[in-house]
Amino acid sequence: MEFIKKPMAIENRSMEIIAPHLAELHLSPEAVKVYSRIIHAAGDVEYAPIIRMSDDAIAAGMKALAAGCDIYTDVEMVRTGINKRKLASFGGEVHCRIADPEVAAKAKELGITRSMAAMRSFGHALDGNIVAIGNAPTALFEVLHLAFEEGVRPACIVGIPVGFVGAADSKVELAKNGRIPYITVEGTKGGSPIAAAAVNAMMYLIDNSRD
Repeated sequence: MEFIKKPMAIENRSMEIIAPHLAELHLSPEAVKVYSRIIHAAGDVEYAPIIRMSDDAIAAGMKALAAGCDIYTDVEMVRTGINKRKLASFGGEVHCRIADPEVAAKAKELGITRSMAAMRSFGHALDGNIVAIGNAPTALFEVLHLAFEEGVRPACIVGIPVGFVGAADSKVELAKNGRIPYITVEGTKGGSPIAAAAVNAMMYLIDNSRD
């Protein structure tokens, strides 16, 4: 049985398959890269018309990454999917507190989700950094609350939680926030690999090597 075996050849062929689905969207070259990475991670070209981002999202994300920003995630799966070696080459690291005992205790005390408690614990540490949310709508709602009620200002929010309860609503709120650059996907689709792919895409736009 003949099939493509080389990783880069597989990736290149995947991008060739994805390209026609983006042709009618009139995207910038940078947006094409981010859209393609998201679609590639999902294995689903139906993402093409439902990806949404603010006009300044990619530029803001790339600027922050190149300056050595950190990334704050809602769950370990997002943290795991981010190319940490590449991020470290810029001077940044990934933070996730979902499994911290003190976060679990605070969530129980306040009657909120652990992802909310984790984001709340970061507070102004989020300023100037990237938030990547791929699982919990409550985490995204909490970050938006911090932005509007406490003046927290991430450089960019990659908010792509998945699911049938709260995910679509949280992403609507993100898209209309008007203050913070964002990348998201409409509706119930999303997930940790998708959020990680969007972050990785911005890093690869800075430096396309995979070291």
